[in-house]
Amino acid sequence: MNDNEYFGASEAELGFLKEIVRMLPAGLTVQDAHGELLLVNDAAASQLGMDGGRPSPDLAPRREACRQALSAGQAVVTEEALHNGAARQVLLTTHRPVRLAGRQLLISASSDITEQKNFEDQLFRSAYFDELTGLPSRRVIEHRANGLLARDGGERFALAFLDVDNFKHINDYYGHAVGDALLVELSKRLGRDLRDSDMLSRISGDEFLLLLSPIQSQEEVAEFMQSTLERLTAPFFIDHSEIFASTSVGISLYPDHGSSFETLRQNADIAMYRIKNDGKGSAAFFDSSMEREALARMKVEQSLRLAILEKRFCCAFQSKVDIRTQAVKGIEALVRLRDDEGVIQAPGSFINLASELGLIDELTHLVLAEIVKSIDLINETFGAEAIISINVAAKQAGNPEFMRSFAQALDDTGFPQRFMIELTEDAFVAKNHFQDEILPMFRKLGVGISIDDFGTGYSSLSALADITADEIKIDRSFITDIHKRPRSQGILRAIESLSEALGMTVIAEGLESYEELAYLQAATKIRYAQGYYFSRPIFLEELKLATTVASEARVNVASRPMQQNRQGYSRASGYRR
Repeated sequence: MNDNEYFGASEAELGFLKEIVRMLPAGLTVQDAHGELLLVNDAAASQLGMDGGRPSPDLAPRREACRQALSAGQAVVTEEALHNGAARQVLLTTHRPVRLAGRQLLISASSDITEQKNFEDQLFRSAYFDELTGLPSRRVIEHRANGLLARDGGERFALAFLDVDNFKHINDYYGHAVGDALLVELSKRLGRDLRDSDMLSRISGDEFLLLLSPIQSQEEVAEFMQSTLERLTAPFFIDHSEIFASTSVGISLYPDHGSSFETLRQNADIAMYRIKNDGKGSAAFFDSSMEREALARMKVEQSLRLAILEKRFCCAFQSKVDIRTQAVKGIEALVRLRDDEGVIQAPGSFINLASELGLIDELTHLVLAEIVKSIDLINETFGAEAIISINVAAKQAGNPEFMRSFAQALDDTGFPQRFMIELTEDAFVAKNHFQDEILPMFRKLGVGISIDDFGTGYSSLSALADITADEIKIDRSFITDIHKRPRSQGILRAIESLSEALGMTVIAEGLESYEELAYLQAATKIRYAQGYYFSRPIFLEELKLATTVASEARVNVASRPMQQNRQGYSRASGYRR
């Protein structure tokens, strides 16, 4: 419609057009060059708070956008965030300058995109912020670190990798809701005293990254981290429970320990693992020796995974001997790893890693399969009545799913009563209901239960009284030079007496010398022992060689020279799990 047509239109037509403009779903306003509103439809009046329904929002940004559009003489598209208290409304507005009837006017059309923007904000927060704690995600802290790395001048900063200790145990015992609440409270304590230039990020379940920038020295960072760790020593009160939590912290410094975010993060991670292995709950700075350890660990991990695929694990067997009759009472199955060069690796180099990587269950089933496959050789060598012991880690004992599958596998052998499972003390005293829920499965099958390494874990004589087991194996730390150590002799007698009262068979582990054997025979009622004095672990390959090897396994202690001692073994190359 041109100017002449506009003035020639009938009153009815004008009224019709005004009604359409008034009822448009989009907000429409017309204003002159002085900013005076000439037309405001109903939608615009509602959007701008001019309908009397609520107070008017601040329109200063809109007036500035209108002024710019009129000054430039071209259309301007803006997103307008109108705030009215805590409420926010977002409009997508097009301001278009026009000339009508010789007047310079500005027509503005607005659509309410508040829901769309809220959804976009939600997507943004889910991509860049942790939903549980509200902390920035890994990509945010990585972006911040890369920004610092790109600056000229090389401003020093620290990157700390924090991992919550024993978080899986907390989740399993208290429940995931309490675990989540703990992470929230933990993030609050970790974030206290941070500067605006610092950043705390939650990068996965129980892992956090902390960026400290700028820093002046390593000592400054160490002092700050120490105060942070001390803050975590106070208990957390969650859902009527008093929970104690700690974190292990590894720290890398720029530029000392790397020139990229990924290198700094990896090195902080490596330092954190050193703390995990050394006792948890403290902090350490990265150094080059840690990198060498990490590379060695990675090599073992790769070898471990490949060995399982290629079935390069093998079994060795060590006798449990009656020290008075020299008869073989039972044998313990010991898993070994044959590396790429064919060298046999003791379990100390891979068992903990296998447990950490979730491979320990497969290893345990592999050991059982090897026993079943070689049962005829085992019977020929050690006797058809010898009880066969298999080690089960405390982590496995607390996993009902694994224990059910293992009980079924033992039953499937056809001779489950030949087996005994050896567990360390923490499997019994941890709050995983082992005795109430899991133990009955094995009792029903006739499978025996042995307490391994007794005296090195959470043990106390009162705890022993509550444990249901058939056998107790006294750790070698009590047996070594027992004939020279009166205090150990007293402890040994106490354990022996209580075990006898509870009907448990006692096994002395790690017996290596004639003097140790002589003391046990003369001063105790202990009947059984296991160790290098009697026999080293014997591999299946050796069992296949000849009957002479088998007869060596049933060694007659009495046939030895009285003063002959077997060479002692070191813990590093030990025969046990």
